[in-house]
Amino acid sequence: MADESQRPIIVKRIKKGGHGHHGGAWKIAYADFVTAMMAFFLLMWLLGSVSQGALSGISEYFKTPLKVALSGGDGAGDATSMIKGGGNDLTKKAGQVNKGKEAAAEKQRLDNLEKKIQEKIDKSELLKQYKSQLRLEMTPEGLKIEIVDEQNRPMFDSGSSSMLPYTRELLRSLAQDLNQTPNRLSISGHTDAKPFSAGQAGYSNWELSADRANAARREMIGGGLDEGKVLRVVGMAASIPLIKTNVFAPENRRITIIVLNHDAEENILNNGVKPQLNQESIGPIAPPEGTPPAEAPAAAQGAKN
Repeated sequence: MADESQRPIIVKRIKKGGHGHHGGAWKIAYADFVTAMMAFFLLMWLLGSVSQGALSGISEYFKTPLKVALSGGDGAGDATSMIKGGGNDLTKKAGQVNKGKEAAAEKQRLDNLEKKIQEKIDKSELLKQYKSQLRLEMTPEGLKIEIVDEQNRPMFDSGSSSMLPYTRELLRSLAQDLNQTPNRLSISGHTDAKPFSAGQAGYSNWELSADRANAARREMIGGGLDEGKVLRVVGMAASIPLIKTNVFAPENRRITIIVLNHDAEENILNNGVKPQLNQESIGPIAPPEGTPPAEAPAAAQGAKN
């Protein structure tokens, strides 16, 4: 038996190669990835370039395809136009952005006016004496300024529209600030519910409160207020007491000045009827023919102030 140490050793080597012609699976995966990214960016571009109306139309089609098919067009986006694809953007509201900016600017203007008047009251030796009778409040209609009576400090002579000197000073001082704002004013007079005994026959709380409101208007115009800024002057008698728990309280006798915001002004000009159409194109909306006039509030018993 031959010596095994002399047996030849055979080494098998595996030759690797051919990478240039085989193993291309990664290229296919990469190509799929690039294609998917292109499709994604194409989708993003389409979503960004198509109007909201068209998107709403597509959404409506998948919700109610029969309705869209019967109405014609590609979707609800062109349902408002006779020309296919010519519909308005369903999410667009004309003037909505501008109106919001104007309302914010107006709110800021009224806030600044309130601060200015309050600072003037605090700094003025004359107005500081009557600080308890001046009340400022921001309301849905605008900035409300009330000058109220106190037990021992009335604004007018009892049962009369004759104004006391300090009331004139207050109104003239306010007129200077109110004249600097473009907003228009509503002035109303109020009384308490005490019986009105003296005066002409038939002269009541209503006439007295209206006369006092007009007296306040005249005094502010005398103090420099532009006459055109006054939109409304009304007498409310005792119909809206400030102290509801005591309709005879002196604080119910007051003059109310409201610096009207745009919506409140439009509401007054349109007699409380909110226009449904574009006012610039059709003008003011008149009430239907034959509509009876608004009823006046029930007359109060009359008040002695």
